[in-house]
Amino acid sequence: MNFLFLSWLLLGLGACTASLPWRSSKIPAILGGGSAVLGCLSGLIAAGQGLIAGKAETFSLPWSMPGGSFSLRLDGLSAFFLLPLFIVGLAGAVYATEYMQKEKAPLHWTWYNFLLVSMAMVVTAANGLLFLFAWECMSLTSFFLVITEFNLAEAVAAGWTYLLATHLGAAFLFAFFLTAGAFSGSLDFSSFHLLGKLSVPVASALFLLLLVGFGSKAGIFPFHVWLPDAHPAAPSHVSAIMSGVMVKTAIYGLLRMCSFLPVSPVWWGGLLMALGIIGALFGIAMAALQRDVKRGLAYSTVENVGIIILALGFWMQSRAAGQHLIAALALAGALIHLLNHTLFKSLLFLGAGSLIHGSGSRNLNHMGGLMRRMPVTSLLIVCGGMAISALPPFNGLVGEWFIYRALLGGGSTLSGLGGFFPAALLGLLALVGGMVIIVMTRIIGIALAGSPRSPEAAQAHEAGWPMLSAMTVMALLCLAGGLAPVLLLRVAGQAGVLLDPDSANLFAGQDINPWWLGMMAFMLLGSLLAAFSFSRWRQRRGTVAAANTWGCGFAFPASRMAYSAESYTELAQSGMFCSCLIPESKDGQTVGYFPLIRSFVFTAPDPLLEKFFRPLFQWTAGYCRRCCCRLQSGNLHIYLFYVFSATILLLFWAWQR
Repeated sequence: MNFLFLSWLLLGLGACTASLPWRSSKIPAILGGGSAVLGCLSGLIAAGQGLIAGKAETFSLPWSMPGGSFSLRLDGLSAFFLLPLFIVGLAGAVYATEYMQKEKAPLHWTWYNFLLVSMAMVVTAANGLLFLFAWECMSLTSFFLVITEFNLAEAVAAGWTYLLATHLGAAFLFAFFLTAGAFSGSLDFSSFHLLGKLSVPVASALFLLLLVGFGSKAGIFPFHVWLPDAHPAAPSHVSAIMSGVMVKTAIYGLLRMCSFLPVSPVWWGGLLMALGIIGALFGIAMAALQRDVKRGLAYSTVENVGIIILALGFWMQSRAAGQHLIAALALAGALIHLLNHTLFKSLLFLGAGSLIHGSGSRNLNHMGGLMRRMPVTSLLIVCGGMAISALPPFNGLVGEWFIYRALLGGGSTLSGLGGFFPAALLGLLALVGGMVIIVMTRIIGIALAGSPRSPEAAQAHEAGWPMLSAMTVMALLCLAGGLAPVLLLRVAGQAGVLLDPDSANLFAGQDINPWWLGMMAFMLLGSLLAAFSFSRWRQRRGTVAAANTWGCGFAFPASRMAYSAESYTELAQSGMFCSCLIPESKDGQTVGYFPLIRSFVFTAPDPLLEKFFRPLFQWTAGYCRRCCCRLQSGNLHIYLFYVFSATILLLFWAWQR
């Protein structure tokens, strides 16, 4: 664990020095960004050692806090989650050196480095109190990064929504750890094995606490409400960290804590499968309605988290039913898709940030024609779009293939009604895959192809080498995952074997070896390169004719005649979406009897956020405001009473020890 400690030291030093009041704004960027790069490189070495060694390392120190000791543990599961954390953290640090040049955010690097440290501590903590401390640090540092542009009311509102949602979830986690500590006698994870002796009702209650607590951070439906607001408000590299890594720490917590509970009943898996498939359908449907490119990617995260939760639920259900091979397939699919989603979603958020940086807008209807003006960024976004659409030769296909294979196996081995549900999930998952392709072709077709839809898009410029290099590394990793699926299986196996020892044969490649996926990816990549080389050869020979696109009879068609972000998915909206997801359209005001201009306002509100969570958050804010007024009454006698009460409680606690 020496390299992990070195990583934390470098990140911490960079965070502290970057917060000092330097005269030049470049010095915090050099200190904070440089320490982030070095710290992530050191963390990658620690994660690699943990994956290769295959054995756990522990570190423990006594401390004065109740509930055990200061304990850290680096095993295969922790190393598996540390790997994408430091990969995306490294790419984000390089990306931000250019992206944040014009932003007045002197504490950006302080919060960024502390966020990386807190996330790494979450996945290595071996004590409940330390876990909650790291969890709270992760929530607060990410909150300050979300409100980087605190002068915008939209960013501040998104930050408060995120903070409320994450602390409502944290309340359930506090309840879980208090209950678990009471049953096991300590908050050290080494004593949590006693939770395996709990009765099914008590274990089920703890599971529900975990589901709500971690689900609010992971974006599991219906606890996803903070994602669509927080991601557009945050800088793009922070969105990549939050979507690619931070939501995965919640999945880590769910997996780690569930491993201490008794073997799950069948209904645990059924509940996760239901939430997963509903979340996948809801997330991709909402993504298809967004004109804000980052908001659409945020809803896509809800969809992908739903796929991961669906696979984990099917793993729990199959393991409870004694179908170990199918359970292993589902677990492998969940872990591989989790890793793959980290890579391609980070690439897409970085690419979206590059488009915003070059064109000055997040609105798809204000972009257009960017492929000609930003060719490298456009190519990298197309690579990310192919990966998220599960198209070879990129990595997105690998994890989803394992999930499809598990559902096919479950449907064929079960009879009657039991075999119907995996088949139904298979069909719904295929529907989700089709909608993903619609969403990505919408982004590529509206933003990159065609003509510029605004003066800013016509003046767009390509990103600099720091941003392009970070995106290129992520795209190459996506390609490497598609070409070497066996490597993904081996990496996921270090975590999978700890969660389910019966899956060891599959992760070793003995039951099913996905080598043919890599072979297919190599063949397709070779075909694409050959076709590209042939087209370039024909262009050099001058045998390719160029002509204007037919404009329906207009000599110079305007960009407003092209499909908009809303009209592109209108057929899917009218034929597939339920009534609660149909976009709202309000006509603008018309002037005179014969108006020359008529406008309308198109909105796609989140029904859960608008009808349930936003009123809940507003009530919570009002209640807290009233409590604050009562507590801070301005009466000196009441303040002295607070001090006296706190002193008595501390003395009582010390006497009990």
